[in-house]
Amino acid sequence: MLLETKNSIIEALNGDVTVETLYVQKGSFDNTTQKAITLARSKNVKVMILPEDAFKAKSATGRARGIMAIITEFVYADLKKMTEDALSSGKDATIVLLDGVEDPHNLGAIIRVADCSGANGVVIPKHRSASVNEVVIKTSAGATAHVPVSKVTNINDAIRYLKEQGFFIVSADMGGTSIYDTDLTGNIGLVIGGEGEGIHELVKKLSDKVVSIPQLGKINSLNASVATGIILYESVRQKGLR
Repeated sequence: MLLETKNSIIEALNGDVTVETLYVQKGSFDNTTQKAITLARSKNVKVMILPEDAFKAKSATGRARGIMAIITEFVYADLKKMTEDALSSGKDATIVLLDGVEDPHNLGAIIRVADCSGANGVVIPKHRSASVNEVVIKTSAGATAHVPVSKVTNINDAIRYLKEQGFFIVSADMGGTSIYDTDLTGNIGLVIGGEGEGIHELVKKLSDKVVSIPQLGKINSLNASVATGIILYESVRQKGLR
């Protein structure tokens, strides 16, 4: 997998992602590039200085600026281990479950806001969902190096498992109770629906609470990543973590 943005490369070098090779365009040695080279060499990552033509030839998009990195394919987290780690942190745990988010830009943005708000992980289904790829990593601004992402066969089974572990499952849907009238403290599993269909009926039935974000304008729905951020930060506010 090829990373072509400087921020994502720095995050990968600082995180748990395995960086195999760092490509550097000859003559492109700004502060960020120098930092990437230093980090790479400290971790015994191969650094290759390439002439401009050879560098551009390796770019998948043609938009790389100065550095690119090859990383191993994304390694998904085990749901059980993710949950155990979340519950052993000593703080209220939060896990985000995505019920059919298919836009990789949305997935990347959700992983980014999950990291910023201190969530412990993201769960996606194997089918009808975006997977973690270059677009997701880029959109997450490197957060995929810090937020565990678990890919499961059945999102309903994942919800059942989290409930068994003591998580309170809340699903976001237009017909739910306002998040401002909902207790979002404790160990929370937040379910966000896909761009088209939203939350599926069985997911709603499995949830402990269906919540909504008040809509005050003319458009009656929010982007999935924006909705995720609003709900996560209301939970942060209620937990007194601000």
